[in-house]
Formats: sequence, structure tokens, C-alpha cells
Amino acid sequence: MRAPGAGSASVVSLVLLWLLGLPWSWSAAAALGVYVGGGGWRFLRIVCKTARRDLFGLLVLIRVRLELRHHQRARHTIPRIFQVVAQQQPDRLALVDAGSDVCWTFAQLDAYSNAVANLFCQLGFTPGDVVAIFLEGRPEFVGLWLGLAKVGVEAALLNVNLRREPLAFCLGTSGAKALIFGGELTAAVAEVSGQLGKSLLKFCSGELGPEGILPDTQLLDPLLKEASTAPLAQPPDKGMDDRLFYIYTSGTTGLPKAAIVVHSRYYRIAAFGHHAYSMQVADVLYDCLPLYHTAGNIMGVGQCLIYGLTVVLRKKFSASRFWDDCVKYNCTVVQYIGEICRYLLKQPVREAEGRHRVRLAVGNGLRPAIWEEFTERFGVRQIGEFYGATECNCSIANMDGKVGSCGFNSRILPHVYPIQLVKVNEDTMELLRDAQGLCIPCQAGEPGLLVGQINQQDPLRRFDGYISESATSKKIAHSVFRKGDSAYISGDVLVMDELGYMYFRDRSGDTFRWRGENVSTTEVEGVLSRLLGQTDVAVYGVAVPGTFKIQKTRLQHEGFDPRQTSDRLFFLDLKQGHYLPLDQSVYTRICSGAFAL
Repeated sequence: MRAPGAGSASVVSLVLLWLLGLPWSWSAAAALGVYVGGGGWRFLRIVCKTARRDLFGLLVLIRVRLELRHHQRARHTIPRIFQVVAQQQPDRLALVDAGSDVCWTFAQLDAYSNAVANLFCQLGFTPGDVVAIFLEGRPEFVGLWLGLAKVGVEAALLNVNLRREPLAFCLGTSGAKALIFGGELTAAVAEVSGQLGKSLLKFCSGELGPEGILPDTQLLDPLLKEASTAPLAQPPDKGMDDRLFYIYTSGTTGLPKAAIVVHSRYYRIAAFGHHAYSMQVADVLYDCLPLYHTAGNIMGVGQCLIYGLTVVLRKKFSASRFWDDCVKYNCTVVQYIGEICRYLLKQPVREAEGRHRVRLAVGNGLRPAIWEEFTERFGVRQIGEFYGATECNCSIANMDGKVGSCGFNSRILPHVYPIQLVKVNEDTMELLRDAQGLCIPCQAGEPGLLVGQINQQDPLRRFDGYISESATSKKIAHSVFRKGDSAYISGDVLVMDELGYMYFRDRSGDTFRWRGENVSTTEVEGVLSRLLGQTDVAVYGVAVPGTFKIQKTRLQHEGFDPRQTSDRLFFLDLKQGHYLPLDQSVYTRICSGAFAL
């Protein structure tokens, strides 16, 4: 197949003119005929099939870049952008808590976050300090990190599922001077209180749990009621390239890593989603994803803070309430991860699924096998599947509904957005190099590792990495596109078809999916080893019909078939709440779908 090159540029221009309805001369037609006769018809076919898609993608890219450039030059920040939105529509609903029916207007969210900013300023916190937030998803979560950002304090957003060593580790590595936790998580904080430094300030938000208040802990809500709700007289001197907060990503090896999110990254992610899927201020977005992750807190809540949409929050996904919530709150956009779609399809048909106004579902992990079943059953006109990670610079998006695709890269103008699939050793995931020492691009249909060229001066291509410098360096490769350059290594294997559509294939590293979370096998090994008296433990993923992960080692090939191993096997029975032996009968029932894991 002929790859697009400089010689095809004139043909690209002619075809674009034709598709846009502009006149072109007979001499141009003759030139095109010569090109087609010389074998260029394959590329011409690609142009005809993808030009409109690529043009729309280019317009989205340009729009996001122009918006970012404006905010960078004006030295705006996410809090500053939000304040302008709040002033324009103070009485419009900003956040709705579907669990409690509590509704916050933009004016209320602005006032709450101002109170947070003033309180922590009075407490002596200064720009660059870190405060950890350990709270379930509700409006206060957004108000807390937003208020901290107003005073230049960076929030470390902790996964509410963390316990014991991983929780203490994440708190310690964040360098936090204070911890704000929800009353519902008091027991989890109590478990690690002995490992936390005595200088760490602790604040409890919301209702107290049965444990009551912990020693050396202050109740946050009374303090906020006494704080001023006026904007800070002197906002911090921050810009779009400064740090906003930290999101913990599941390490493929070891404990979670704190990824750095700067203001421009937050804006970029939210803006791409907004423009790629033509969201409007009249849209109401349903967000039942965790707010300590990028999808829920940036792609979702970002539509509220930057563009003024109403966002409906539910702290935990409920398959039985999903469509009822959408009907009740007149939602037009919903967020998903692949598991959510599967769980919804397994629900019995209910009346609400035919009365909602949802036109768009945005997320990732929707498998091709159930893609069309989901859209047909629930009447959702557009699936906005995308690929991205908190820290990556090579996000892509499916903008035209191509079934199964998580995005695309232009075959006509591939250098406009410099990302690439490159060949790797499938066993070691080591990058393969050509005679010049450069990475080897994959051809259409060849799976490869997704990489993105790094340019720290470009907010769309910068890589800010993690708090850990060693973790950051491991995600950077050199001499990838050309000699001496740097590129971000995604760690994910994708495959691209002839038209440039990309499809997620596999995730490298020792991780598996558990209820929407990427879990490191190393974390599980640590827990089991402790329980077994520091015995050496190996945890590995296996292929189970209907899950995402396929691994390649000998143990993984054996899977969990009792006939393939002499080891004793166990599985977690959720109904009984403990592990039971896995025999041939149970194995057969799991494979047939009769027994749900």
C-alpha cells in the first residue's frame, strides 16, 4: 500500500476542493488521472473516505489550540475560567448529586470554593503546597479541589478504594501537608493513622461515620461556614502550565503513581471532548464515574467548570438507577466505561430506557461485540469512544461513530498530530529499531505500541509525567520519529486500519481490570504475601470469556482451567463473600456465562 507523502499533497488539495464543492480545472483533472493511473488510486480512496472526518478533526484541533493559546497569553487558570462562567450564569445548576438530590448553582459552587480558598489561606497554606482529598464523589469534592486551586494549593486526589499500605504510600509520596477525608472513610484513615506524620493536618468533611471523629482531626464544615465566600483579594500568580492537581494511576508494576495534571492539560482534555462531540451549554451530562479519575473529574466535570454545562453526579454506578436518573434529570449526555455498558445490557428491559433524552455516550472500553446492541436497545445516537490516559500526549477520539474504533489519526496529514504505532517485541514490549536506530512504524493491520512525540512548548504535546522522576523517565523514549527527539510511551497496543481508524488491542504490564479500576498485580501480591506470612506470591492475569485482558506467559496460557494445572484454584464468590475452590464444574459454568464473577 502506498503511504501518503509529499508527492500526494497536490492530489489531497484537489480532492478536498472537490469534497468542499469548490471548482477545479480540466488540467487538474488530467493530473489526477495520471496519478490514479500510476497506482495512486489506493491513496485516493483513502482521501475520499476520510477527508471529511479528517477536516472535522483538524477543525477541532485548531479550535482547542486557539482557545488554549488565548488562555495562556492571558495567564488564565481553571479557577479563573470557572469564575467567568459562574458570573455569566450564577443561577444555573452546576452540579447535582443524584444520590441526595442536592443541587448546587454556579454561584453556590463559586462561593463554596471561595470559602475553601480563604480558609486554607488563613491556615497558612501557600502556592505549591499539597493537600490530599479522600472523598466520595459529590459536589463538595469539586468545590474542595477547585477552592484549593484558587489559592494555588495542589490537590492529591486519592482513590477511595485505597486501604492500608497503598493508602499510606499514596499519602506519603504526595508530600501533602493536610488530608481532607469524608466521614464515610473515617475507618480507612484510622487504619493508617499510625503511619502518617504528626505534622499532617486532618479535616473531616460531611457527616461522621459510626467511628466518630478521629483524634487530632478538625471538622471542616463548621470552619467553612465561618470563612469568607468572597474571591481572594490577591489570587496566586499561576498560569496554564502550572500544576493543578495529581491523579493516581495504577502502576503496571508496583503501587499507584501520582500523575501531574497542569491547568492546560485539564483544559485540553475537557475541550477536546466538548468540541469533538459538539456539546452545548444546554446539555446535561450524567457522570457516575469516580471523581478521583480523569474521565469523571476532567472529561465530565470539566464541561461544567469550563463550558457551563450542568453535570449530574452519582458517587457509584447503579445499573438499576442509571436510566431513571437520566430521565429524572433530563440528561442528554452520559459517560461510560465498558463495564457499565455490559451491566446495563444485562438489566431487564425497563420503561425508563425508552423515555430518556440521551443522544451521546462518551467513554472508553465499549467492546465491538456489544457496541451496536447498546445503541439499538437504548436508542443512543452517538458513541463517543476515545482513548487516553491521565498523563498521555497521544489521546485520540472516535468522532464519526465508526463501530469498535477508539479514534483515528489522519492518513492524509499524519504529521499534524504526531502520534504513531511502532513495532515492539511482544514478549518484552521493548521498542524495535531500524538500522538508523529509529523506531519502526507499523503498517495498516499491524499491532503496535502507541507513542506521542513530546514538545514541552506545545500544550497539546507536552508530557508532565509523575511526582516520581524515575517513573517519568520510564515513560519516555528517545529517537523515535527522528534522531534525538523524545516521545511518550503509552504502554498500550493498538492496531490501525487502512483508513487510519485505531482499535484498542491490549495493555502491556501486569495489570487487570476490576470494576472499572486498573489494578496492579504487584499490589495484590503484596497483600497476599503479608497474609501468608511473607511467602513469595505470583499474581497473574488470565483470559476469562467476556473480560478485557489477555496475557502471554506460560501460567497465563494455562488460564484457570483445573485440567491444565495441578495447583489448587480458588475464586471469589460475591454472594457468599469469600473464596471457594474452583473445580471443573464451576469452571464450565463460568465459561458458559452461567456463573457471574
